[in-house]
Amino acid sequence: MSLTPSSPFLPSRRTVLGGALAAATVALGAGTATAADRSWPTEFPLPNGFRPEGIAIGSGPYAYMGSLADGSVRRADLRTGEGRTVLAGATGGAATGLKLDRDGLLYISGGVSGSIRVLDTRTNRLAATYQPTTAGFVNDVILYGDRAWFTNSHAPVLYTVPRGKKKDGLRSVPLGGEWEQAPTGISANGIETTPDGRALIIVNSPIGKLFRVDPKTGHATTITLKGAADVVNGDGLVRVGNTLYVVQNRLNLITVFDLDAGARTATLRRSITDPRFDVPTTAARLGNRLYLVNARFTTPPTPETTYNAVAVPLR
Repeated sequence: MSLTPSSPFLPSRRTVLGGALAAATVALGAGTATAADRSWPTEFPLPNGFRPEGIAIGSGPYAYMGSLADGSVRRADLRTGEGRTVLAGATGGAATGLKLDRDGLLYISGGVSGSIRVLDTRTNRLAATYQPTTAGFVNDVILYGDRAWFTNSHAPVLYTVPRGKKKDGLRSVPLGGEWEQAPTGISANGIETTPDGRALIIVNSPIGKLFRVDPKTGHATTITLKGAADVVNGDGLVRVGNTLYVVQNRLNLITVFDLDAGARTATLRRSITDPRFDVPTTAARLGNRLYLVNARFTTPPTPETTYNAVAVPLR
């Protein structure tokens, strides 16, 4: 992902080459992690009452997890499972989707708080805060081009803010075309990029559809599913090459699809289940593992409710 493509929507030659170099670097790091993480824990606890929702992992062995309870962010060392709070929470706050950039900036969706925050993980201080005027439930985020893109689960609109030190501000992109917005409740949830880097992928949770979205216009087209009727309860999305992992939270399931380059079709390859799943919401990859947080939505939350994160092999 480049910070400075010639256009916010179509990558320049420098971006493509830089992306290829970054991919090679990540591949090397992933290979190292693949060897090292054989002895790393595959499950580790989070503080009681934390209510995890989002997770992000960079090139190093650290995961950042956000709290739905108060918007705090916790960093965990994946080699040991030990963690600490790096961003304090507050009443009314939430941290749902998270994405970590190469420069150490962590982009945070604010859920019902409607906020977008950017945390500098090198100093653990907020670098920027945005408050969309039409925000309802800012749910998830992906880094694409020179901007971060956020879904709004309660309104047919995407929000986008600049990456890095740019200050050109918050923009809104209405969703149109074949997009289907529920009259109430959650609609847009997880967000990813297409393999060819020309569009976004968004999952609509209640209707169980994947959409390909033009980030310039917001025009959405339905992605044809082959081998699966739907992806109901689709939440976090993770793409590795042409493979898309869809976390279906209340089904305790990860559905794995093969995408064509433009993400016009998604062909079911297999599913991943695990007895440790307890309504996982989002996932992040390091090496040959996917790490997921268990949101436990079917368990009434209290200050004493236990939570954890688990890892499963990509196979």
